[in-house]
Amino acid sequence: MIEAVVFDLDGVIVDSEQVWDEVREQLARECGGRWHDRAQADMMGMSSVEWSRYMHDVIGLPEPPEEIDAEVVRRMQARYEQDLPVVTGAVEAVRRLDGSYRLGIASSSNRPLIDAVLSATGLGEVFAATVSSEEVARGKPEPDVYLEAARRLDLETERIAAIEDSANGIRSAHAARMSVVAIPNRRYVPPADALALADLVLDSLAELTPGAVGRLASADSAA
Repeated sequence: MIEAVVFDLDGVIVDSEQVWDEVREQLARECGGRWHDRAQADMMGMSSVEWSRYMHDVIGLPEPPEEIDAEVVRRMQARYEQDLPVVTGAVEAVRRLDGSYRLGIASSSNRPLIDAVLSATGLGEVFAATVSSEEVARGKPEPDVYLEAARRLDLETERIAAIEDSANGIRSAHAARMSVVAIPNRRYVPPADALALADLVLDSLAELTPGAVGRLASADSAA
């Protein structure tokens, strides 16, 4: 039986993957880095420790990873303050599930960005647990961030459904042994092998209802 739903943040609640891409690419070009077409896909789901190291080691920024991290977060916060790109229907989807399930967040974003989104959308009070991948050892596709969300919710992972949009996110939640609802990111579409790991694939957040989550438990029982 599903008792909780844990949301990814970037790509599910905020349409921010493109913003991350723009901010990091601009910083790389300003600092003489070697930006390439696979950079955003490579970093998607990484923790801040991992992607800032990638920006230093692979993209070639000379600053230490911790300085790269701090500057990217500063620029992301400025962009959010100017125009927070909330995904259409995200707030409504979260509120639809509130009351039927305990809710959490398992995000690759830094803690200040998670808090900024929750404050701006008014959703902070509905989440019983929120986890940033900077608070665990490894980012997505490793399961650490989802395992920590389950620990904070005090639930077995089999009793939790994860809402994801990206390949690394789907793999992370699946590795944590959660039921996975995929709402594929239209700009960075997950490959077929990642989508095959999802228990349910939806076209949009409009289809995310308590009934849809409830069917996951029915499918598990039938299996």
